[in-house]
Amino acid sequence: MGLSLDAAGLAMVAAIFVLAGVVKGVLGMGMPTILLALLTATLGLPVAMALMLVPTVVTNLWQALRGGHLLALCRRLWPFLLTASLAVWPGVWVLASVNARWLSLLLGGLLMLYAVMNLRRRSLRLVGNPAQACVTGALNGVLTGMTGSSVFPGVPYLQAIGLPRDALVQAMGLLFSLSTLSLALALNERALLSAELLGGSLVAVVPAFIGMGLGQWWRRRLSEARFRQVFLVGLLVLGAYLCLLSLLRPSMG
Repeated sequence: MGLSLDAAGLAMVAAIFVLAGVVKGVLGMGMPTILLALLTATLGLPVAMALMLVPTVVTNLWQALRGGHLLALCRRLWPFLLTASLAVWPGVWVLASVNARWLSLLLGGLLMLYAVMNLRRRSLRLVGNPAQACVTGALNGVLTGMTGSSVFPGVPYLQAIGLPRDALVQAMGLLFSLSTLSLALALNERALLSAELLGGSLVAVVPAFIGMGLGQWWRRRLSEARFRQVFLVGLLVLGAYLCLLSLLRPSMG
């Protein structure tokens, strides 16, 4: 599996990574979803999943290490993070033999439902006990392996346990970085990576960070209430985009 693009193709891919970085900088999430959606349409799902790996891991590690809540979040969230990481492997095994179209459609629908409920002030509150953490983490990991997206139900869970804005963004960085590292290892085991694609993924870190910096500049100018609104609308848009991609690309699995 290789990567062959002319100058126009390279510019298009770079622009996609800048756009995905902006979305991540504002919301603290969304990079894999944007990348998978746009790159799959032009390069195919296996290549898209390979190209997104290094920028996603690096930007999420950067996000996870910034904010001053790292140790407290690790102590509180370790059962959730551990199960979310381990459950990626069976998800990838299923991906290798099952059409992921309907799974992505379901994932997008659940994201939209959650966003609409919260925008209507019907938010879910959880205490975040170990049982809830492990069940949610396991489901999140399986869906990550199947679809490449680590958003649901992990992000709604992190919001439901009452994390404030900065801690929520940092916790999402932890979840996404660990999930993506597990995804990279699992994809490599299935021989879905190549040195050429990993090299292209490494180069893609530059436009991704440019976009992320722009997005973070914007986020710092949002109030807590405005950030919550933008965050939920972002979830709604990402969910709708996943549904649309699933319906328009029946061969994506």
